[in-house]
Amino acid sequence: MSASTNAIAAAEAHSAHNYHPLPVVIASAEGAWMTDVEGRRHLDLLAGYSALNFGHGNRRLIDAAKAQLDRVTLTSRAFHHDRFADFCTRLAELCGMETVLPMNTGAEAVETAVKTARKWGYRVKGVPEGLAKIVVAADNFHGRTTTVISFSTDPEARADFGPYTPGFQIVPYGDLTAMSAAMTAENTVAVLLEPIQGEAGVLVPPAGYLEGVRRLTRERNVLFVADEIQSGLGRTGRTFACEHEGVVPDMYLLGKALGGGVVPVSAVVSSREVLGVFRPGEHGSTFGGNPLACAVALEVIAMLNTGEYQRRAEELGDHLHRELGLLAGTGAVRAVRGRGLWAGVDIDPARGTGREISERLLERRVLVKDTHGSTIRIAPPLTISKEDLDWGLDQLRAVLSD
Repeated sequence: MSASTNAIAAAEAHSAHNYHPLPVVIASAEGAWMTDVEGRRHLDLLAGYSALNFGHGNRRLIDAAKAQLDRVTLTSRAFHHDRFADFCTRLAELCGMETVLPMNTGAEAVETAVKTARKWGYRVKGVPEGLAKIVVAADNFHGRTTTVISFSTDPEARADFGPYTPGFQIVPYGDLTAMSAAMTAENTVAVLLEPIQGEAGVLVPPAGYLEGVRRLTRERNVLFVADEIQSGLGRTGRTFACEHEGVVPDMYLLGKALGGGVVPVSAVVSSREVLGVFRPGEHGSTFGGNPLACAVALEVIAMLNTGEYQRRAEELGDHLHRELGLLAGTGAVRAVRGRGLWAGVDIDPARGTGREISERLLERRVLVKDTHGSTIRIAPPLTISKEDLDWGLDQLRAVLSD
């Protein structure tokens, strides 16, 4: 048996089956390339679902982490530490907002936003206790906690996990009329949306949709919460995907790339009025805003402030979508969606399921991941070279022509 086979068998024997990984076992990685336990190199066109926007082993991020490791890694929020204020200040500036509430994972950021919106609704808007409603979009993916899956429309995410948390209304994504109808009640406290729906297949809403949602939320005194956990921090060619429509929400939810693929870091960023509804003891996290996380995230923010990574995502993204558009013209690809270095590719089902296409690409040393039937997602590190990206696309062409 190979080293990979042994490692996979051991994992199958002692881990819960909550994921269905591709049959590859990674031992090391650098830039856009990962090396398995047999020493074979694979081009990473997934980037940890955007957690690795800056590539594997980015020197600036690793050096920042190493320097902090020698100083202090955790104080809990029982005490102040010397990286916290700088992190909150710099992240608020990046977002054009005032206040930051740090957590660890994306799902924690979403849960924090739900609690924030409800408390704001009761304390500021005057919604009767227990009646706060949040409007969300069908086909969303905001995490896997019990509350979050309560407003999911994915049967796989919801089945056998009830009873579900009330207080949410689901409307079709991209349908401004349905959104307006759902926001008529005085008890609506927030609209929670992904500016681009990632798990659904990198769905970009119709032009003007986000702008329309922003207008409605202002008119009706409702918070607009943008889940930019996957779409934010450079992925789409802008710091935030909302910028493509000139929209600034009331609250950004950030994660994944904020930790640089080194440590889990997430945050809710908003105004002082909104996040100011919390009082000490009402919400928190032992690891949220820890010194190590702050040190890495500060370096991420500094890198984004150069604009280099947003420009690369825009320029290489234009190239990616041109090349994928040519594939769509062959009939092997039914549709291509996305922005920047992020694409959902609907493969002709006659060529295979998304899983089968991903496995065939793995045989050619290219790593992508499927979602929903015959769709694959492409989201390489923003640091990928044009030559490596083209090589990966050549492998996709070869797989589709087989």
